[in-house]
Amino acid sequence: MEAHRILLVTLLLLGTSLTGCLGSTDDAEVIRIAYSVKDDYDDADTNPQMLADFIAAQTGVEVQIYPITSDGMALEALRFGHADIAFLDGGSAWLGWQQYGLDAIAADQKSDGSTYYTAQAWVRNDSDISSYEDLGGTSSCHTGWLKSAGMLMPMGYLIGNGFVEVVGDENEIDSLRATIESTFDSASIPGKGDPYYGYSGAFRCLSEGVGDIAFVKSTSYEDHCEGNSWCLERSEYRPLEPAFGHVPSHAVMVNPSHSSDARIATITAALLALNEGEEGRAILGSVLNTPGITAVNSATHLASYSDAISNIPGIQQYFAESYEQTG
Repeated sequence: MEAHRILLVTLLLLGTSLTGCLGSTDDAEVIRIAYSVKDDYDDADTNPQMLADFIAAQTGVEVQIYPITSDGMALEALRFGHADIAFLDGGSAWLGWQQYGLDAIAADQKSDGSTYYTAQAWVRNDSDISSYEDLGGTSSCHTGWLKSAGMLMPMGYLIGNGFVEVVGDENEIDSLRATIESTFDSASIPGKGDPYYGYSGAFRCLSEGVGDIAFVKSTSYEDHCEGNSWCLERSEYRPLEPAFGHVPSHAVMVNPSHSSDARIATITAALLALNEGEEGRAILGSVLNTPGITAVNSATHLASYSDAISNIPGIQQYFAESYEQTG
């Protein structure tokens, strides 16, 4: 009987110790997820409370949804410790990492299981463009204004590697347009609704001879040419090397200043558990719209993106203004 008492006390102490490891704040027993929520859900399976309940079951800790209406609010919630995790796109994740010291702990997967896609330029096979030194006097096809693979990554790479010089104030994002106009004889920078908008549109812009080079993805031919009459045979195109780098998928970000390593490890393990079992995979598909979650860190997930876009004039100020807290 005495041995049983000793064992019970030991287990209780261990349980208290592990609970304490989750955090050092007064709210250490609660995990908060910054998430954009709706007043009503037509499909209950898309309610983020399902995610909260799953993580609670995995950790044995109460999990709450911290409602936000923008990435700016999510950044503020992480910055000041109101939330423990948030799901952020590449731009806001990069800003949080660079400006507020936030860390990426996980990322959602693309359909092929990767956590990024590769930004790459394509040209027609008979083009005189053989390297990035040959861009003078050519026309460009972009996916849209300030799009990652269609503008920020390629222009950041070209500026950073000395193929292009910034025209205008290096602290103003509008200088990017002047830089593009100075580099190319003409540039297609379409808005929504334009037939050349987006990845498919930019590849079509190249295919129809409107532009000499398209800034899109490494998988653009496979992604957009099946069933499209404007597309040429695969042999009519070639990717220009090297590629510009990896555009990251949505990241799960934390603030290490407000969460202990043990707390972050516990949350990460709970997120990865979504990959296992029918319940978790259902939440991934219906709530998070991804086939899976992969553990990452800021250096591996954001560095390639950061290396390129850091060269864009005024980009940090632009992102900071874009992600200002609203709502």
